[in-house]
Amino acid sequence: MASSRADPYRALFHKLAMLNSLSAEELDGIKSLPLRPQRFRAGATIISSGQLVSECCLLVEGYACRHKLASDGGRQIVSFHVAGDILDIQHLLFEKADHNVQTITDAEVVFFPMRDLRRLIEERPEVGKALWRDCLVDASIFREWVLNVGRRDARMRIAHMLCEFAAKCEAAGLGSPAQFTLPMTQEDIGDATGLTSVHVNRMLRQLADEGLIARAGREIRIADWPRMQEAADFQPDYLHLAA
Repeated sequence: MASSRADPYRALFHKLAMLNSLSAEELDGIKSLPLRPQRFRAGATIISSGQLVSECCLLVEGYACRHKLASDGGRQIVSFHVAGDILDIQHLLFEKADHNVQTITDAEVVFFPMRDLRRLIEERPEVGKALWRDCLVDASIFREWVLNVGRRDARMRIAHMLCEFAAKCEAAGLGSPAQFTLPMTQEDIGDATGLTSVHVNRMLRQLADEGLIARAGREIRIADWPRMQEAADFQPDYLHLAA
């Protein structure tokens, strides 16, 4: 995996530009934060539930997820993340992690001290506003995921997850509904949608048989985006990609 350390904030700045207009001085303030880069293999834990957190982490390259574990060890994935996502912005105010952050591919992450980020926010309130909006978008996505798992049938859950992932990849410049790579396994998809891997595979085959998607390994093409959105009950407003 090629390194992105020469410009670790490129994807973040692209995302923040959609959420809040920041001046060159404010962007320079973010760039001035001290960085600690680290690379992780697929399946590695970046943050563990119960951990005391003193650094904030930014996903620079690769894919990750946030998840909770039940007492029997069952995993519920609550979000998937792409480059440019800050994986734990809530730790600006909550020092102890209440969930796990795990890579789903090889990934590059940079960490920066919370105290430095808090200081920057005090000096540059517009940076704080942008990060607050980013946190609110996460909350909006969580609400949609509760609806997806709680009220949609299996076919619709899978279709909705694919639509959301395609939309996020397109916004991050990582693909489009016309062609994107699905980095998660069928087990990951099952843990995100409350389904077994067998059921996930069946639903993916059904969507392909209906002509909604085409698959070649992990390469996915949504053949009919409007019809796929309708099948998924997908309305992208909750992503606030054009806010």
